[in-house]
Amino acid sequence: MNTHQQYKEVIEGCKNIFISKAADYGTSWRVYRTISVVDQIYIKAKRIRTIQQKKEQKVGDSIASEFKGILNYAVIGLIQLELGDDGEDVAVDVLQSMYEKHIDTAFHLMLDKNHDYGEAWREMHQETFADMILARLQRIRQILKNEGKTIMSEGIDANFYDIINYSVFALILIGEGLHAG
Repeated sequence: MNTHQQYKEVIEGCKNIFISKAADYGTSWRVYRTISVVDQIYIKAKRIRTIQQKKEQKVGDSIASEFKGILNYAVIGLIQLELGDDGEDVAVDVLQSMYEKHIDTAFHLMLDKNHDYGEAWREMHQETFADMILARLQRIRQILKNEGKTIMSEGIDANFYDIINYSVFALILIGEGLHAG
């Protein structure tokens, strides 16, 4: 399989979870402020890192399921940046369209970076993906402390897009049996 196809398959699985949960719970997450979305991602990334360090887990959710959750929360973060945190419900069909729009942006960013970096991510360790996600969360926290302003760095949205792509890469490598899942 090639990266393009693998990426699409990972996203399809994540989107199915996202839309199914929206059908079950609605868009209750619409009340989250950006920092709350960051903390939800942090919890999942920190759990992955802890499992990696302790080499054991006591809760049944897999590392793969945590990366899927991270990816979906990053999409939530992008949707919240777009709509604000007013808590208004979003219809599932509109939500699906927004999800696909943000994933399409992440996908094209991945293609551009893969061109320049030669798919270096295929040689990276799963631990690195967790660390890079945690670093992006720290960046977002700092940008929020700076009231959303940056001098020469990318904004909050760029960090959410990176988190999506790191999660996809981790899930592709788990799917290939190259990383623990």
